[in-house]
Amino acid sequence: MSDPLGDPVSVHSAVEEACAVADAVLYEGYLLYPYRRSSAKNRVRWQFGILAPRAWAEAHGPVTPGVSGSVESWQQQTECLLRARPDAVVRVRVRYLQMQYRGVERRDADGHYTPVDSLETAGTVHLSFDEAMPRETDLTAPLAELLAHDAEFTFGAPGGDESEPLPADAGRLVRRRSPVEARTTLHVEPVAGADSLYRLRVRTENTGRRTPPDAPRDEALRHSLIAAHTFVAGEGLGFYSSIDPPEDVAPYVRECRNLHTFPVLAGPEGSDSLVLSSPIILPDHPQVAPESPGDLHDAAEIDEILTLRTLLLTDDEKREARATDPRAARILDRVETMPPEVLARLHGAIRSLTPSPAPSPSSASSAS
Repeated sequence: MSDPLGDPVSVHSAVEEACAVADAVLYEGYLLYPYRRSSAKNRVRWQFGILAPRAWAEAHGPVTPGVSGSVESWQQQTECLLRARPDAVVRVRVRYLQMQYRGVERRDADGHYTPVDSLETAGTVHLSFDEAMPRETDLTAPLAELLAHDAEFTFGAPGGDESEPLPADAGRLVRRRSPVEARTTLHVEPVAGADSLYRLRVRTENTGRRTPPDAPRDEALRHSLIAAHTFVAGEGLGFYSSIDPPEDVAPYVRECRNLHTFPVLAGPEGSDSLVLSSPIILPDHPQVAPESPGDLHDAAEIDEILTLRTLLLTDDEKREARATDPRAARILDRVETMPPEVLARLHGAIRSLTPSPAPSPSSASSAS
């Protein structure tokens, strides 16, 4: 194992460096090409890591246990194996999206506001659409305290209404959020017969009670943690891979139970001081392709293809995309101003030059 992180500043730095990958998880499925509200793809959104209110999730279940986060559950559980000093400190960051409705209201002659589907003012079109607000909560607990008793943290995001005036006093944008309520519990237990080896459990639950079991999905999502995932780090500790652990600890790793999320080592290749537990199953040390000019919110596709297809949108389609969401507008700005040399880099990259193994004499003779 590599040297564990030694101080909170290093922990924070490591997490921030891994946020490019984590943001790809956070916004996976948020806005899909062709990035317009009218696109059929964008009528079924929010597909990964949904932690809905328990009564609603159970009424629409049962949910089959597994590590895949492509289900709507009320809980996630991460278990991973770590080695730690007695004075170690565990640090956890829970990240998710909170849905936010953005409505357009036209200002009438009498000064009252009327909800409308769209409104054009000062040459810009504004559309009603569901946005998302990124949220995160940091939790800290000394290992010694966790060995004595579980640590339970309640957190969430408040609801609220906000308004933003549009130019020329033509109307306003109204944003509405419903409250999200959650709880994360940290549990640590020593591994029997293994010195300084521990199993850590991070369990996050939606504790909201405001959604009736028979409510439509859109209403439940307004009280849900969306694309929920977890970072685990700390001082004086290091983690083992859940995918390819050393042989001597592999039996202990196989005893870990993960539910609707799966932990992998994050950070630079060879490091073991940071874990990303994601509803999308990733390899150890995942990274965003260095050729990528920015997030296209569709990790299942290829940047070159998406860029070329985006450039082929008609002027009306681009106009609708810009009105759909500020992130869609930034994607259009990025691809329309992309220098030719950046586009050329997207055409392909060789990740490995490892030669194929030479055929064995037996296989060569059988082929003849």
